[in-house]
Amino acid sequence: MTEDSQKTTHFGFTDVPEDQKAGLVHGVFTNVASKYDIMNDVMSGGVHRIWKDAMMDWLAPRSGQRLLDVAGGTGDVSFRFLKRAGQAEAVVLDMTESMLIEGRKRAEASAMTDSLDWVVGDAMALPFEDNSFDVYAISFGIRNVTRISDALSEAYRVLRPGGRLMVLEFSQLPNPMMQSAYDLYSFNVIPRMGQVIAGDSESYQYLVESIRKFPDQENFAAMIRTAGFENVKYRNMTFGIAALHSGWKI
Repeated sequence: MTEDSQKTTHFGFTDVPEDQKAGLVHGVFTNVASKYDIMNDVMSGGVHRIWKDAMMDWLAPRSGQRLLDVAGGTGDVSFRFLKRAGQAEAVVLDMTESMLIEGRKRAEASAMTDSLDWVVGDAMALPFEDNSFDVYAISFGIRNVTRISDALSEAYRVLRPGGRLMVLEFSQLPNPMMQSAYDLYSFNVIPRMGQVIAGDSESYQYLVESIRKFPDQENFAAMIRTAGFENVKYRNMTFGIAALHSGWKI
């Protein structure tokens, strides 16, 4: 048995061999792809749209920029970026092809064909040259990566000097009572919603568990600094249910 095969990571609350996690995550998102956008709206009451708009407000997209939208799924972040930037480019990368297929069906995709590419790929081994992008964004995807540090290193590699990292991810509420109430909702309501709307409670059980396994705001900010980024900051969204992290490749 090799050293790599002995390494484990978490898949929700379950420990699994590192080399199995990507396949398990791929299965989750393949199962929920057709209902992914509807479930996002239902689970968050539409608040995820406000968070993504806040990401764009902080980023302030500019004409001529090139975005890499990792774990970009159905294109939410890329669509917002292109609408604000004007003459710009965006590449949506996701490991799950069925998510990209759903994204291409959206009306925004048809209107942005000349500025938008869809690529199947791995966040830990990006199929792009060094210094290729002005912005790297990942929205609710980095907690699903097997080795987060590898994904952050890849983000640093493909960004041009002066490029910016933007990460939107679920996080931790600083108030224990609020966190307990949120946990009660997450573990009892969201999997049931998944069963009713997507016919799949297990995938949404994993997604809830994966949020609890993700580092808190300060620890994740430290990981971004370790990857080489500077001027690292974060902003809590909705009391810390989610957090928006920013860093620069100087």
